[in-house]
Amino acid sequence: MYAIVEIAGLQYKVEQDQQLYVNRLKGNEGDSLTFDKVLLTDNGNITVGAPAIENMTVEAKILEHVKGDKVIIFKKKRRKGYQKKNGFRAALTKIEIISIGGNREEKKESKKVAEPKKSASKNDKLTKIEGIGPKVQELLNENNIYTFSDLANSKADDIKAILEPKGGIYAAMDPTTWPEQAQLAADGKFDELNAFQEKLNGGRK
Repeated sequence: MYAIVEIAGLQYKVEQDQQLYVNRLKGNEGDSLTFDKVLLTDNGNITVGAPAIENMTVEAKILEHVKGDKVIIFKKKRRKGYQKKNGFRAALTKIEIISIGGNREEKKESKKVAEPKKSASKNDKLTKIEGIGPKVQELLNENNIYTFSDLANSKADDIKAILEPKGGIYAAMDPTTWPEQAQLAADGKFDELNAFQEKLNGGRK
């Protein structure tokens, strides 16, 4: 049996006992995770969700957090004397698929491990952080970053790993100051946050 499941904004074909690398997930080694965005299953009969299959989950376990191979990004402009070389290593999490199937209600406790902050009433408006728009907030929410505290406790490299796979303007974003801005917002220091943002250019120092 295999399933197509959405993990951290990307779709993967998975089978039981399979090990795979995905974009960095929150949690420690050995933690159990539950993914409920199962789009398709095939156990002899194909079931397709609309968009997700009701009461279907994929259980996984975190094996380790690693960094991917270095990717060299080289930019050059003809006859301008401009060239720039950067390196990038994606932040990844290695997981093992434990099981496919089951009922969400029966696995409510496991689901809380993977998505501890689902209550919309407790979510912060992350667009108050300079550099974050509504689409970026959606990406962060999909990766369990809902509040200023969540963002403040996230590393810039981990945030970059969420944005990079989306390509385009998302890959070009620099989230270096986002945790610092979020910490001021989480502490209620909005005057200091505004003063800090006046010194930024699109969220960059």
